[in-house]
Amino acid sequence: MRFEDRTDAGRRLAEDLEHLRSEDTVVLGLPRGGVPVAHVVATALDAPLDVLVVRKLGVPWQPELGFGAIGEHGVRVLNERVIRATGVDSAQLAAVEEAERAELARRVRRYRADRAPVPLAGRTVVVVDDGLATGATAEAACRVVRDQGAARVVLAVPVAPEETLPRLLTVADEVVCPAPQRWFGSVGAWYHDFAQTTDDEVTALLAGPVPPASDPPPPNREVEVPSGRERLAARFVLPESARAVVAFAHGSGSGRHSPRNRYVAGVLNRAGLGTLLLDLLTEEEEGDRDNVFDIALLAGRLQSAAVWLRRETALPVGYFGASTGAGAALEAAADDPAIGAVVSRGGRPDLASPAALARLGAPTLLIVGGLDTQVLSLNRLAADRMRCEHRLAVVPGAGHLFAESDTLTTVAELARDWFTTRLAPPKAGIPPLRSA
Repeated sequence: MRFEDRTDAGRRLAEDLEHLRSEDTVVLGLPRGGVPVAHVVATALDAPLDVLVVRKLGVPWQPELGFGAIGEHGVRVLNERVIRATGVDSAQLAAVEEAERAELARRVRRYRADRAPVPLAGRTVVVVDDGLATGATAEAACRVVRDQGAARVVLAVPVAPEETLPRLLTVADEVVCPAPQRWFGSVGAWYHDFAQTTDDEVTALLAGPVPPASDPPPPNREVEVPSGRERLAARFVLPESARAVVAFAHGSGSGRHSPRNRYVAGVLNRAGLGTLLLDLLTEEEEGDRDNVFDIALLAGRLQSAAVWLRRETALPVGYFGASTGAGAALEAAADDPAIGAVVSRGGRPDLASPAALARLGAPTLLIVGGLDTQVLSLNRLAADRMRCEHRLAVVPGAGHLFAESDTLTTVAELARDWFTTRLAPPKAGIPPLRSA
């Protein structure tokens, strides 16, 4: 069994963890690669998501070979077999641990910022990674969780060597692995797409991606949207009694896999808006950087998505653009007076033609990070060319990716309020949503 990517691995892992849905469960992802998998599991189990930072202790002359691992609260796990086989001495061990302790502290500050850890005492805690080899990191993680008072520890990984799993039952009450392997190799060998997860992606996923237990997510489905000769992959979510639907345009092509887009889409879904997270480029086209800046191509495909959405839902349609997708969204909206509203997140609206910006009729919100000075200047230039209702919202302390604490939440709330008041105004007697 090979997984398409970490999202696919999370779905398959969640199926084997369904029995935990009714328990008081917390899901902890091991950064970086374990967090996207844990995000899917937490959503499926309707459980809170947090991060558990542990670091591998690698042999100095062969860092990919771990002789142990460390975790928060001073936890250290050593693999004596590897230490004996490689000849790592106490001074080398201490030097590696000192460096990894510093990196562990940095990551805790980066991922959690000012958010307090989710309480674990007395709860079932699911520790999730994207795979394991020696198991030292997973063992350290389970020991950290146990020390924090977890009533039950479940270690969940999509893939692992068969011989490693039994040993981990000494630190976990249950080990779940849908694809144990007799001949293992490396974790990445069991994924078609094993691209490195960035700190920004981890931070975005931890910014509040899982809806509360009282508000389960609406059903979603993978669809294909026809556009000329191509069929574009997309993720479509339509809440019950939705009043409008928003198509997401991401210039790099793969909008449906963007953790920031998925987080914003979840906030819109909970406000009663449908969402279509669209891949504007095919996998082959995405490899040509020129396509990312082909605004006419991207705009045409976004218009095809609007036609598909109207046929599927008969609801008002809006656009949410990011990167060069923002320019495409404005170009497409200028040629379609039926588009009800547009929001840009850290995007490039200046890439839309001056003529399109001048004739644009849809109310438009441009959201830019206060630290993203170059893009802020370009957004101001685009806003000066608009004659429609528009607003430039600057998020203080935010960079281009809105990875800083609470900044992505601000983006989502601004987008939610803009769409719910312009694209899908509330019925008489129902006050509009306001940010907390």
